[in-house]
Amino acid sequence: MPYGGAMKLGWRDSGGGDKNDPLVFLHAFPLNQSMWDPQFKHFAGSRRVITFDWPGFGESSLEELGADGIGLAPYAQSLLRLLDHLQIERASICGLSMGGYAALSFYRLYPERTASLILCDTRATADSIEARQGRYEIIERLSHKDRAGLDGLVRSMIPRLLGDTTLSQARPLLECVEKMIRQNGVEGIIRALRALAERPDSSDLLPLIGMQMVRTLIIVGNEDKLTPPSEMRLMSEAISGSRFVIIDEAGHLPNLEQSDRFNQALGHFLA
Repeated sequence: MPYGGAMKLGWRDSGGGDKNDPLVFLHAFPLNQSMWDPQFKHFAGSRRVITFDWPGFGESSLEELGADGIGLAPYAQSLLRLLDHLQIERASICGLSMGGYAALSFYRLYPERTASLILCDTRATADSIEARQGRYEIIERLSHKDRAGLDGLVRSMIPRLLGDTTLSQARPLLECVEKMIRQNGVEGIIRALRALAERPDSSDLLPLIGMQMVRTLIIVGNEDKLTPPSEMRLMSEAISGSRFVIIDEAGHLPNLEQSDRFNQALGHFLA
């Protein structure tokens, strides 16, 4: 639900559990906070759980996105404003894909506000030249503001977001992911694409996370085509003391594709 005052974000807060140890979920591109429905329902009975839409996605206004900083820093700052609004000093941050990039950006800017990190199907490195060029090509197609650009984004993203098992067996989930993409504003998608393309390399943060003993869990789907397990394992090895979990029969969205397995892994870590 959106909240009032000067801020224009869409968010939800279970309000349960330990008020001093909330779990905040950061959604992937180009989806919205509803991708975390299985986790919100599962964990809300035992702890405080918060999800929200990035500015320009779902129920959040693009006006909430500041202009300061490059890459994902403005998105991390929107998370900070939400935590301040809710009077939360520290939180466990769970980010998937773009949410993982933003979680690392948040940690760089506000390490004292980060209780623990759960990094899912993401990476610490910046875009390659080819990946960056691909994002700007999508921006060009979306800039025409007709349905063809958004339709093309849907067709290109769904086979990359979902694993082969899901694509062959779970038609309702395909429709759910498509619906989430289409609920977002084109301008919000374009701004996020630019942020993703221009984000700096965060590899330098990984050893620091370990040295500062921030509890960290790395999760990846074994069928992930975008951030494969081999790459995620290297991220885990760079963070001393982190846990590494592979979710079988899942692609880039294991929290949706294999929600029970994902929840079990996350619950074990949180316990």
